[in-house]
Amino acid sequence: MSNNKDLSGVRIAVSGKSGCGNTTVSRILADTLKLRFINFTFRALAEERGLEFRDVLALAAEDDSWDIEVDTRQVKLAREGGGGCVLGSRLAIWMLSEADFKVFLTATPETRAKRIQKREGGSISGIAQFTAARDKQDHERYLRIYKIDNDDYSFADLVIDTDKIKAPAIVKKIIARIKKKMNQEPGNHV
Repeated sequence: MSNNKDLSGVRIAVSGKSGCGNTTVSRILADTLKLRFINFTFRALAEERGLEFRDVLALAAEDDSWDIEVDTRQVKLAREGGGGCVLGSRLAIWMLSEADFKVFLTATPETRAKRIQKREGGSISGIAQFTAARDKQDHERYLRIYKIDNDDYSFADLVIDTDKIKAPAIVKKIIARIKKKMNQEPGNHV
């Protein structure tokens, strides 16, 4: 990955459900390509407002303005300043419609729960239950607010099952596919 200068203007959207690795992969991808990394989430909003993460999730379940604020802010950040960026969020591939390359990451519920436990602590069974409930709640909210079915990512340029692949290897796959796409399109633009 020594020559990534040709990717300096690319906008990459990376999505996946909690525990699939979208934040980790997005951060490594942005660092590798020397692009801006954008990841404004409920977690960031909770921190900004001095609230507990679970409290923000509960508020968002009752008030769509929380989702709208997070999604609007992250897309605005991705569009500001020109040049390339990596936007990593659950809805990035839907919300940043003009992204040059869209990646969706998947993982089994078991893998996701183990990753979340490693990051946040807690019991695997409790995390698995919380994550399943959050997935259902997120899905319903995204349909209601945006008419987005986050279980339909068939339009993504690349879908990667992250169960048995480490983040650096995922990043290599993404960069290879972006370069391949660049070489296939007229004008060498992604």
